[in-house]
Parts: sequence; C-alpha cells; structure tokens
Amino acid sequence: MSYAEFLKEDQRLVILRILNEMPSYSSNSSIIYSVLEQYGHALSRDQVKTHMHWLAEQGLITIEILGLVFVARLTERGADVATGKAIVPGVKRPTAGG
Repeated sequence: MSYAEFLKEDQRLVILRILNEMPSYSSNSSIIYSVLEQYGHALSRDQVKTHMHWLAEQGLITIEILGLVFVARLTERGADVATGKAIVPGVKRPTAGG
C-alpha cells in the first residue's frame, strides 16, 4: 500500500470516529475539517468533502447539503467500522484499545 493510500484510509477512519463521538452522531464539514487538522491531517475543504462522498457511497454516513456546508450523519454500519466491529476496504481498521 502506498503512503498516500495509508493516509486516505486513516483520514476516513478519523472522520468516522469524529462522528461517533458527537452526541447526535453528526457534524458539518467545517467542524470535521478543523478536527482533522488537530489530528495532523492537513487537507483542503474539498478533500474533506471528497472523503465524505466516498464514505456515503460505502453506506457509512449520510450527507445533507446545506449551501456550501455538508452535514454528515453516521450510519449504524459506519459506527461499526469506527469501533472496529466491521471492516471496509479503504478505511483503516482501528487498533485494539483505541
């Protein structure tokens, strides 16, 4: 696996974990962008939205578009992937215990 693919998989996992930690299991693309930055992922807002679309295509999140902001909501399947109960190629599997 290339380093670029490794980063994409980790970024997608982080997005799922962000949503899993939210009380409503949802957040907007702007917040997700900011939290990804805190976790050391320097992405453009467009890249964040691209990841969100990919995650939606896999059935891991749903997206509602409100103007320029995307609101993502974690699905049941997405929660299983975020916690390591399910595996989806293209999303990094969380390590044991965290």
